[in-house]
Amino acid sequence: MHVKRQRVAKDRLGLFDRRTGRRIRLVVAGTAALAVASGGIAYASTEVFGSNLVGSTTEAGLQLASDQVIKPIGDRLLVDNGKLLASTVSPDGRFLAALTNDRSIALTIVDLQNYKVLQQAGTAATAGARISSNNVGQEGPAYSPDGKTLWLPQIDGFNRFPVNADGTLGTPTFITIAAQGTKKALPAQAVFSADGKTAYAAVNGQNRVVAMDAATGAIQQSWTVGTAPRGLALVGNKLYVSNEGGRPAKPGETTINSYGTQVPANPVTGATTTGTVSVIDVANPAASVSSIDVGLHPTALYAARGALFVTNTFDDQVSVIDTSKDEVVQTIATQPWPEAEVGYAPNGVTLTEDGHLLVTLGRANAVAVYRYKNPQEPVSYVGLLPTDYYPEEVTTVGDDVVVTNTRGIGERGPTRTINKGAGTTPATGHNTHDSTGSLTRFKLPADSVIAKSTATVFAQNGWDKHDVKQAQGNSQHAVPVPKHLGDPSTIKHVFLLVKENRSYDQVFGDDPRGNGDPSLAQFGEKVTPNQHALARQFGLYDNTYAIGTNSAEGHNWLMQADNPEYTESGAGLYQRSYDTEDDALGHQRSGFLWTGAQAAGKTARNFGEFTQFLTVPAGSSWQKFYCDARNMEATGQDTTIKTDTQSPIPSLNDITLHSYPKYDTNIPDIYRYQIWKRDFEANGPANLNMFWLSSDHTGGAANAVAQVADNDLAVGKIVDTISHSKYWKDSAIFVIEDDTQDGVDHVDGARGPVQIISPWAQHGTVDSHYYTQITMIRTIEQILGIQPMNQKDSAATPMAAAFTKKPDYTPFNVVPNQVPLTDGLATPPACGNDTPAAAGASGAPAQTTASAVPADMQPIVDAWTAWQKEQHLSGANAVPDYANPALMNHFTWYQAHNWTTPYPGEDKIFTPAEVPGGYLPSPESDG
Repeated sequence: MHVKRQRVAKDRLGLFDRRTGRRIRLVVAGTAALAVASGGIAYASTEVFGSNLVGSTTEAGLQLASDQVIKPIGDRLLVDNGKLLASTVSPDGRFLAALTNDRSIALTIVDLQNYKVLQQAGTAATAGARISSNNVGQEGPAYSPDGKTLWLPQIDGFNRFPVNADGTLGTPTFITIAAQGTKKALPAQAVFSADGKTAYAAVNGQNRVVAMDAATGAIQQSWTVGTAPRGLALVGNKLYVSNEGGRPAKPGETTINSYGTQVPANPVTGATTTGTVSVIDVANPAASVSSIDVGLHPTALYAARGALFVTNTFDDQVSVIDTSKDEVVQTIATQPWPEAEVGYAPNGVTLTEDGHLLVTLGRANAVAVYRYKNPQEPVSYVGLLPTDYYPEEVTTVGDDVVVTNTRGIGERGPTRTINKGAGTTPATGHNTHDSTGSLTRFKLPADSVIAKSTATVFAQNGWDKHDVKQAQGNSQHAVPVPKHLGDPSTIKHVFLLVKENRSYDQVFGDDPRGNGDPSLAQFGEKVTPNQHALARQFGLYDNTYAIGTNSAEGHNWLMQADNPEYTESGAGLYQRSYDTEDDALGHQRSGFLWTGAQAAGKTARNFGEFTQFLTVPAGSSWQKFYCDARNMEATGQDTTIKTDTQSPIPSLNDITLHSYPKYDTNIPDIYRYQIWKRDFEANGPANLNMFWLSSDHTGGAANAVAQVADNDLAVGKIVDTISHSKYWKDSAIFVIEDDTQDGVDHVDGARGPVQIISPWAQHGTVDSHYYTQITMIRTIEQILGIQPMNQKDSAATPMAAAFTKKPDYTPFNVVPNQVPLTDGLATPPACGNDTPAAAGASGAPAQTTASAVPADMQPIVDAWTAWQKEQHLSGANAVPDYANPALMNHFTWYQAHNWTTPYPGEDKIFTPAEVPGGYLPSPESDG
């Protein structure tokens, strides 16, 4: 059955040129773009990226952190202060308005005639139009039919701007849509009646669509639709609505939560299983709302020539609905690489006047082009056109095709300074929130040119015909990273340790062997002696990249080898969900790393990673957890504080050690180590062991340096325990950050510290190969025989060069911490402060104690205390990265300096409301 599906896909997707009948053939030379030539599809995996640094440019294009290069067709307009999430063009075609995220900007207006940024709106001081919040919906904004107003979707309603004759925006009026119980209104893009008097809006958070008086904002009508309504299209009197979460659940169905709604879901992966388009008769508001079944995660809608095109983003398809019958008459596959059926993210669609159907493939950095005639006649595939990073929208303006690219050229915007408090120095460099968005504009080439450009897109993504080579069934000698998936490996136990938010320079900038900047090493060897000792014994990797901007994205990349479009497009509005562990809409249909391990016949065990719910006993504190960990270390007794961690995903909950705490900055990682150690000694390891070690996120009771030192010590102890056990001979430990957002780096904001620890790992090496989180996950898959989850890890080259066939079984001996783990506590633990013997000789910061806050600062301290309580840093509702980064960094600095020293570069101590670039709550959810 699988083989048959692949053959059908090849024919549908145009790997055979329908006009000539010939196969499109690809060749590669170095990192240059591919060209059409004779022969089969040649080697084109991500190994061709060699030792490229992110941000460097080769003949093939600009190197990204996502296992891709970009060299788009057409002219690029770069917006260097934020991602562009979704866009719309004014009725006269003169202006484009794009939802924006990062750098305290919510909206960007582009003059399409002069091809320049005209104005931005947000809370930033540089914004030409000031608004009170930067959160934005998933779809939109929208111009009224006369072009005189622009509607910006935000939490609780719309900001309606008057549009001046020159395209700039005036002072907005907020149109409120009330909450329904705990469900806030999360509107998507508005559409208007032909006369402009009525505005229709999908109220995503409330599973309804409303009709509003466009002049007053008064709601005139409301209709219940499916779950998470998103896109709208008005055809005559019929309003079509894409329901990303599908239909309501039926009695007895397996369901998973999504913003308070239980949606039909797969019992193993927790992913949604339905997608629908609702149909509303706006001329007869009392008529029942009908529903059309489409693929998974219907998002964008585009109506033309009697058809409604629906991008089924998680099914990698486009449904074509005949609007005269309201039936799906054909389904267009958008899976251009036959080696993988999942993960291309079709998310924007339009039809040109001459009949070219254009579909943006967000995760492939491409526009797929088809020939379309009418709803009943199947489309013919033409080819792919390269875009910038993550195209989200495509439209036509006259003869031009305009593509809105969410991530533009990556995190290459203006640098920033981050300060982490006592024991560190301010550091200036690239950060993951130095986001860029871009527009690319071009004339649609001839079909023959589009067909040839397909090869370029293949090369830019590292797609090859035989990346995933299956075992041949014959017995082969075991090697660490088998060439064929399913062949035997010398490694039987994999440990994946996921940490929080540090950049490469922030940790290893002081290691002279690698490409580091010592001035940026805020948590160098004094704070992280174990990571440095591990790097000397096993290897230093100085060219490895995280991909996500923040934790919501980073944990997805590690558990799903992708950040699904739902999370990508929701970056401006995390009200619905930030961590998607408890949101079915964030789960890809092909499952997770652990479900892949189980499908391969391997065991899996989870220690906090990707879990959602944590119960902590009342009255517990960082100090009590710290003392409990010390007691367990000294006596071998069990913990006296009992926590409970749960996952709503059935397959993950079944393998989770519930006594191991998930993210909570008021639980030290040495406590987590002790909980794991008891399970390890009693039960041994699984084949796949996943950890969340989150203290290096910082924000808990101890100061930042102490928390990073605690994290480092826990990692050292875990490696020490494994390497002195009987399992060491066939184990591999991978240590990686979920993201790198809370540090800066001189190469790129996405470059992070990575460690590969094993008897089978290269020892004492400096490895500068281009690696990413994806290549690490692919390496784990290759070792354990796990089928890749999507096109991203299918294309990635395993890190075979990081391993050797000649093992070195020398164990690792943990290095004592040099920084007191209790540094910065307001109240010492009952068991006493930590006083490491090495601290005095190392020159580490002296133990700090609380002192009286200056009387005139107390009101400011009270304001920050109230702010801290809202940041979900600890407790049952702990959320990583909830706090705005500017606020978090100021808070850390003020704490460390006892509220007596202004933040570097400022002349006073601010309240949270006064911090430049700060706002509350943070739609970016950065930390």
